[in-house]
Amino acid sequence: MLAAALVTQGACIEADELTAVADDELEFRALADPRLPTTPNQTGPVESFHGGVVTTTEPLAATAGRDILAKGGNAVDAAVAVQFMLNVVEPQSSGMGGGGFMLIHFADAPPEDTIVIDFRDVAPANAPIGMYDTSHSSDVKQTSGYAVGVPGTVKGMLHALEEYGTMKPKDVLAPAIAAATNGFNISSRLAGETGSSKLRLETSTNSLNKGYYAEARGVFRPNGNSLSTGTLLRQPRLATTLQAIAARGAPAFYNCSDASGIASAIVETQTATRSSNSGGRGRMTCADLANYKLGVFDPDDANPDFAHAPLVGSYHGHTIVTAPPPSSGVFLLQMLEMLESLEARWNFSIGAGDYEFGELRTLNVMQEVMRAAFADRGRWLGDPDFYPVPIGGLLAPSYVQSRANLITPGQRRSSFSAGSPPNVPAGPIAQKKPTTSKGPEPEGVDTTHYTIIDKAGNVVSVTSTISDAWGPGLMVRGRGFMLNNQLLNFNDDPQGTAANPAANDVKGGKSPRTTIMPMMVFLGDELIAAYGSPGGTGILNALLQVTLNLIDHNLTLSQAVQRPRLSIDSGSSSADTEIESGFSSSVRTSLQNMGYDFDSVSSIGAVQAIVTYPAGGQQYGAADSRRIGGVSGLDLH
Repeated sequence: MLAAALVTQGACIEADELTAVADDELEFRALADPRLPTTPNQTGPVESFHGGVVTTTEPLAATAGRDILAKGGNAVDAAVAVQFMLNVVEPQSSGMGGGGFMLIHFADAPPEDTIVIDFRDVAPANAPIGMYDTSHSSDVKQTSGYAVGVPGTVKGMLHALEEYGTMKPKDVLAPAIAAATNGFNISSRLAGETGSSKLRLETSTNSLNKGYYAEARGVFRPNGNSLSTGTLLRQPRLATTLQAIAARGAPAFYNCSDASGIASAIVETQTATRSSNSGGRGRMTCADLANYKLGVFDPDDANPDFAHAPLVGSYHGHTIVTAPPPSSGVFLLQMLEMLESLEARWNFSIGAGDYEFGELRTLNVMQEVMRAAFADRGRWLGDPDFYPVPIGGLLAPSYVQSRANLITPGQRRSSFSAGSPPNVPAGPIAQKKPTTSKGPEPEGVDTTHYTIIDKAGNVVSVTSTISDAWGPGLMVRGRGFMLNNQLLNFNDDPQGTAANPAANDVKGGKSPRTTIMPMMVFLGDELIAAYGSPGGTGILNALLQVTLNLIDHNLTLSQAVQRPRLSIDSGSSSADTEIESGFSSSVRTSLQNMGYDFDSVSSIGAVQAIVTYPAGGQQYGAADSRRIGGVSGLDLH
């Protein structure tokens, strides 16, 4: 029988109050009480909310979402308001010029009916497979116009609002329009980012850069100076752009004949390139914008698009739901299943004995499953609309077992190569060269994430990005928002041919692979947690560790989010592990003696999370201190 219970301070939620998990013999580990401080400076218990919670990377965006909930909006309405507000207050990380993934879970739906909106950027139709296979440095390539993908954020947000929200665009965009018009006092993080080299490119105008790199400088580095924390920043051109979208919807952004001129300005701006990279002009056309299509899975559609259906797995009695390819969610599920396989084979439990948080054996097996998963990711992950990603094979029990069998607890394997999962479709190749022959393509860390739950228990989890901080350094001329440089996440060096491209080779209309992966955790059919993170390739490993912290290590929500992390994103024998401070020096020394090499870093990811207890209605939020973060809710108890 199910013997565990969910316990909160002053409340006990018995297991039979939740939807039964299928097997009577199944044992599960309940999430710990999250009622601890959500920021390092708070003391004492944190009260629960019952009317909704918004967690974001910026407090002003959290407030905007909360205010929408207070006006009767649902979680989708609030999410759209947050996204547009982030374009105002966190323009270096996310905005209308980028893309991402949204998961929407309605309170009465089973986990597998979670709605997915893939609004990732895509390559222009005439993008050639070898467009990045040049001798230019990655810095030059990522700041040239051909790094810009056709952006999906505006269409994704407006689709979500129209189909699943309850409010009008003018209402949910109103907070962002007001902040852009009247100004806001900038955060320390934005102030610091105005010193970025991305805002100091191409200071002399010529026929290649067209003077367009000066556009962002004029807003964020007036007179050539960085902005100071607290500076009142007004963005009237951005306000005009937001007003046009609020009035006329997606056509204002995607139609070059629209009176706003936004679409034609996007096309013109991305033709700029670095002076040293004459072949780096962007290839996007008005037709590319007009033809942009979302990837949407909605189980209520007459013909659901199962290529974009959520991925559903399990771990220690909990159901894990995450985004499908080109997201890396399949590899989170693979790592969790490898850990379960290792536990069974070697008779240990994550969270107990020698496998408690931060212990030598825990960090050893975590790094090994990361290395194995990233080796597979480098070979098999791509856009499912163009490449049949072998999800079933990668998660097949026999294949997971074979990958886990490569790992011996207490040892560091020399290297991991990609495996050969069963039932790989014939036709497209995966990759001709071993993944250990070169490092992964750089993936920008200046992404953002926000998670929202409303009074009814509906939840939205969104990760959106323009990839690197300030994207390519190009602000759309006269329109006030940054473009993305997402296309540099494709293979630089093609692994296939134009006729038969590999999983992550460039192709027109295709999205590059990514580690962004909003996720949700269920107990039975009841959602109990949702979270996600920015952080480039560190996203996948940050979310693995938060999941283990919540389910295995019995940490509170705040502890689970704040505890130190490590991350390794390659199976190569020479790959180093990024590590935050806070782990035992003796454990680190023992890991080095096993053969691990470490790079000390200040942060890996920045998780924004909610936890809810359905039977009692308690809702909690945590914002990672690795970013400024904001938690704002209603109906405090």
